[in-house]
Amino acid sequence: MSAAVYQTLAQKLIACAAGRAHVAVGEVVTCNVDLAMFHDSSGPRRLKPMLDELGAEIWDKNKVVLVLDHYVPAQDADAQQIVQIARDTAKLWKLPHVIDSEGICHVVLPERGHLKPGMFCVGGDSHSPTGGAFGCYMFGIGATEMLGVCVTGQIWVQVPRTLRMHWSGRLQRGVSAKDMMLHMVGRFGMNGGQYQAVEFAGPAVQALSMAERMTLSNMSAEMGAQAGLIAADETTLKYLRGVGVDPAHLAGAEQWRTDEDADFEQHNFDASTLSPQVAAPHSPANTRDVSAFADVLPNIAYIGACTGAKLEDLRAAASVLKGQRVAAGVQLMVAPASAREQARATQEGVMQILQDAGATVLPNSCGACAGYGATFPEGSTVISTTARNFKGRMGPASVNVYLASPYTVAVSALRGRISDAREVLA
Repeated sequence: MSAAVYQTLAQKLIACAAGRAHVAVGEVVTCNVDLAMFHDSSGPRRLKPMLDELGAEIWDKNKVVLVLDHYVPAQDADAQQIVQIARDTAKLWKLPHVIDSEGICHVVLPERGHLKPGMFCVGGDSHSPTGGAFGCYMFGIGATEMLGVCVTGQIWVQVPRTLRMHWSGRLQRGVSAKDMMLHMVGRFGMNGGQYQAVEFAGPAVQALSMAERMTLSNMSAEMGAQAGLIAADETTLKYLRGVGVDPAHLAGAEQWRTDEDADFEQHNFDASTLSPQVAAPHSPANTRDVSAFADVLPNIAYIGACTGAKLEDLRAAASVLKGQRVAAGVQLMVAPASAREQARATQEGVMQILQDAGATVLPNSCGACAGYGATFPEGSTVISTTARNFKGRMGPASVNVYLASPYTVAVSALRGRISDAREVLA
């Protein structure tokens, strides 16, 4: 009788995609891709010329999702051309799954029911690990690798080690998943994930909503991980049923979790002692407690991006700003992550609270985070819910961007200096 083989969630997902019972860390295996996502920047304009040169076609158009989110709404002739190429190619290829100007790829993909526990997915964007929040193995790849996937439906991976971030306790009100993530990036650095699989676990993670889990998986990219995984549970299934996924496709979801006797490297954190975190320019790893930045006076507060403008993020900001006006000299900008999230925020009165507080509402796109079109003016000091604050990414090199949670961005806009939302919410 053979001994039991204990596997991490990452190993189970990869083994399934490779048609194997189990895989060992370090092995190189060929995996079948269940879904490939690319957008207006990473997709047709790069892939079409290469596919044409090969005389090749997409292996399974039902398994491809094209999202127009980076260059929309087009700000100039170059952007207009990129968007037009994406739209024309989608028609030419007869792609059945095209999401045009309705939100950011990492948010609209799950809200359309494209992700399910047990899937193996790739995305033409560095924040594609967001899919790991749904018990999928999902990671970002470049255009040449995406070409290989489009033609063959397969990609090779080296089975990663699992670094498990175990969070006990519960977050205080005014502290969020963004603070957890900034704290981890600050502790381990931007290469701390070593291009392995980072898994988020423990009572504090299980207590998070789907939107907050997506923030953790999303910013595993800032830790240098290949994938950012969270085991599927009832929270996952409730969300997926709510977006119309057939319950029959969710059967057996509980198998997608790490065996406790599997081999992984664990790091322990206590959510109950975590303070709001802020990352100073020009790296998400420049993170310290919010109290270290009390003398910073932002003139722009930006609530946007896949990391920071989902419905729950908008609610967090509104909980701070309700009945208030932002400080004189501060411009509050809100770019909801998707049209559906914005519609729900409007129904709930959240958008009205933000606008009454002085917010300018921007389109449902990557916006300033991607650095196309809507960037910040010369010399700005910005506090932002985005995932990155690299020099020159969101405007001229003179722009200084501080990263924080929606709670922290909102209270900093209110007070005109970087502040702790717990003081207001108390």
